[in-house]
Amino acid sequence: MPEEELAARVADVLSVDDEVFRERAERDGEVIKDAIGDGVFDNPQAIIGFEYEFYAIKNDDCALRRVPRRLLELIGFEKELGLHNAEMTTSPQPLNAYGLLAQESEVKARLQTALDVTQSERMRLVSDALWTIPPEGEDARTYLTDSIERTITDADGSERPIRVATNMSDSARYHAMANTDRADVAGMHIDAPHVSLEADTVMPESLITSIQPHYQVSHAPDLPQYFNYALRVAGPLLALGVNSPFFPADLYDDDATADDILADGWMEHRISVFETMLNDPATGGGKVRFPRDLETVEEAIDRIAADATMVPMPVEQGERFDDQFPHFRRKHGTYWRWVRPVFGGPTRSAANARIEFRPIPAQPTVRDSISFLAAFAGLMESLVRLEHPVVELDWELARENFYAAMRDGLAADLTWITNDGKETTDCLELYEDLLAHAEDGLTNRGLTDEQAAKYLYPLRRRVRQGVTPASWKHDHVSEAVADGTSLPEAIETMQRQYVRRQTETLLEGSFADWIGE
Repeated sequence: MPEEELAARVADVLSVDDEVFRERAERDGEVIKDAIGDGVFDNPQAIIGFEYEFYAIKNDDCALRRVPRRLLELIGFEKELGLHNAEMTTSPQPLNAYGLLAQESEVKARLQTALDVTQSERMRLVSDALWTIPPEGEDARTYLTDSIERTITDADGSERPIRVATNMSDSARYHAMANTDRADVAGMHIDAPHVSLEADTVMPESLITSIQPHYQVSHAPDLPQYFNYALRVAGPLLALGVNSPFFPADLYDDDATADDILADGWMEHRISVFETMLNDPATGGGKVRFPRDLETVEEAIDRIAADATMVPMPVEQGERFDDQFPHFRRKHGTYWRWVRPVFGGPTRSAANARIEFRPIPAQPTVRDSISFLAAFAGLMESLVRLEHPVVELDWELARENFYAAMRDGLAADLTWITNDGKETTDCLELYEDLLAHAEDGLTNRGLTDEQAAKYLYPLRRRVRQGVTPASWKHDHVSEAVADGTSLPEAIETMQRQYVRRQTETLLEGSFADWIGE
């Protein structure tokens, strides 16, 4: 899309009155509350869904590639923030053996098609948390910060400058974030150990990709119980899934040594990228954060409606069921929490209240990704049903667990309360209890012991071996640097090894195949 046309669309978005938008979102929230009271958002059983993000590379040297928009449409993927991003959203399925199999089969079927089609374009989709090799002939810093300014004439004849990110998708919402008066509530920078990057847009967020399991609760008023348990498992599950210990080499500070970067880096930089890009430290908690416990489902709705509005998008009335609360739906799109409630559905019969679990980065293989979906869903089933005492873990400790996992992965000191009420910081005790309850939740939904164990095996293997994708990457780079390889070369070599192993195992293997016995 020409920059002038995109700038005009951004100007249209910016013309929406913030106060009117907020008031309508609050009225929409009351519509949802009434519908919940009438049982509209209840379901006969738990439902699961999945979002899976990828980035594209050249298939010969692993350099980042921009994905042609026509190609995304051809393979049935959705555009994401950067021109190199692509996202798959699965069809919701009941939580049972067939539903989990359907989730895995849909991901594999659509991904296989995408891999076949992109192969003809000499590119490949990669499942990874943070890309490290910039496009051929470009550096990461320029690719992430390049933007242009266009001048638009408003209806009253006044001129307005609009800044457009060069490598960002043509969604007006993304570009509007950098041009609204509320843009100053966003950090627009990356702040991580030995990395500092300033930007005029939110484009640097496109460094990161994730998987997002969804769990629909059967009785909407019970959502807070599931939500509070989800906060307690967020840290331990993140610690198992960490996968982004390195940035593209040219983003590191000039005075940082390889030893400094290896010693001080975190296991999951994706968390800090999202937070520092969209949070201004001067505003307190920020829009991207670990959320507080919930007491009622009404409180969940009120939090979304009252959340600071970054981009009050124009709203068109449609024919879907959730078009009865369109401003609330729009506002939810910038309600960024690591665990967040969602209220929606295309039809009245499909209306649902669900939990979107956002801490987990994209994983090395499909099986690993589905393992996290199964574990999260199983935990939601078991912990709530059995009234597991971990819900009594102080919220502050749950939050500390989350950021400790971000920094140190499986080596983090995490606090847990086991099924017998014992508080523990022992890693093996924690995961023995957590994964046993994940398995219990799956078998309670009709999976056999063998089926449940198979889904959770990739995560059990990580605990047993003490290895995560992030530690695998860190070990490869550390060994190369110790042998005299420069850090930039070591990071690129590691990344190519990651892609090579993924090519061998993406659809049929798992990360367990990478780490041996």
